[in-house]
Amino acid sequence: MEVTKKKVLVFGSGISGIGAAKLLEAQGAKVTLYDGNEKLLVDEVRKKLGKESKAEIFLGAFPEDLYDTLDIAILSPGVPTDIPIVNRMREQGILITGEVELAYESGKGDVLAITGTNGKTTTTALLGEIMGNYKKTFVVGNIGNPYTTAAPEMDEASVTVAEMSSFQLETIIDFRPKVSAILNFTPDHLNRHHTMEAYVSAKKNIARNQTKEDYCILNYEDPLTREFGENIQAQVLYFSSQRKLEKGIYLDDGNIIYKNGEELLICRVEDLNLLGTHNYENVMAAAAMALVYGVPAKIVIKSVLAFKGVEHRIEYVTEKNGVVYYNDSKGTNPDAAIKGIQAMNRPTVLIGGGYDKDSVYTDWINSFDGKVKKLILVGATREKIARDALSCGFSDYQFAETFEEAVLTAAALAKEGDAVLLSPACASWGMFPNYEVRGEKFKEIVNSL
Repeated sequence: MEVTKKKVLVFGSGISGIGAAKLLEAQGAKVTLYDGNEKLLVDEVRKKLGKESKAEIFLGAFPEDLYDTLDIAILSPGVPTDIPIVNRMREQGILITGEVELAYESGKGDVLAITGTNGKTTTTALLGEIMGNYKKTFVVGNIGNPYTTAAPEMDEASVTVAEMSSFQLETIIDFRPKVSAILNFTPDHLNRHHTMEAYVSAKKNIARNQTKEDYCILNYEDPLTREFGENIQAQVLYFSSQRKLEKGIYLDDGNIIYKNGEELLICRVEDLNLLGTHNYENVMAAAAMALVYGVPAKIVIKSVLAFKGVEHRIEYVTEKNGVVYYNDSKGTNPDAAIKGIQAMNRPTVLIGGGYDKDSVYTDWINSFDGKVKKLILVGATREKIARDALSCGFSDYQFAETFEEAVLTAAALAKEGDAVLLSPACASWGMFPNYEVRGEKFKEIVNSL
């Protein structure tokens, strides 16, 4: 994708959009930055771009005359690919892609990329630490570091570890990781993708351009990923938390074992700093990716045992009056929140609710399995979750008007020997700009008790 002297629209002024605009200008493109949020201020956006930028900036309504001037449109991940503005650009023959494709074509070195509904961030962070102990490494993507910002610093000897969301993978063209992984598929972001099939299709793009020289690491226990592995060009290696594999990486009697020829003991799970079977799967995926890439086993094992986990993902906060507090703000959908419940080993007061992503909460409620003694509900989904709870025969819930009230209520209800768990099963939007801010607020309130 040649961008020099091309007229390129960057759609979205968040960190991905700003990173894309800066990278494009550095490559000689004529950049226009557009954001539909009319409440933004041009001066504030320009400040993010920097004094050297010559980019045009448009906010609010899309200028009609822009359609006839553009060669390429770079969509930020938050921009749906089927809205009228994008459809109109597509009809006029404007090349539409995203910041991942731009960064991939600009960057150098090998790429190791991870997607899946749940576990992406933990797996990416762990793989980033493993690779960082081996060679110069950039950890980018949905984990919060824009790929476009890091791309200019990459060289042929470096490696990029990328967390890829379905939104980012929708718009790839030639993106080809040396090693990819799909951890699992469960319903999420259906308000954006509309159907489970479209969501899964976007995720599968991670391996679309891979060849038999590349590897794809897949979850044997997920029927969709197992079937996918039978129909791709890349060499496939499976991981499993439920059975021994003839080839792959698996959990056996508390041991994580890698078998690609001879057996290699990676670790005992009791020696990890992570809780829950889902995290053992994340460890397996990251270790397998590193090992097929060629990282020495001793580096992989040492890195795995030293890994402390990811902030906001079943994160231990503190213990007060015999009550342990866990921050799982990253549990932004029911399946992720189920993992939070499964990791608890004591009676739990659970805080849930938030923005509605068209999710169904019955599986989450049914996973409580006697562990949840009280559910505190807050946010736009609280009535919907309550209805699902009642349909499952669970009535030990109450509403809170504010997030702070929810945390204080949970703390008041918890007794010595209990846990208080923030694992909302919903996005944070509407109350907080992102799950990180929600998690930080939870920790702030808990630590002030």
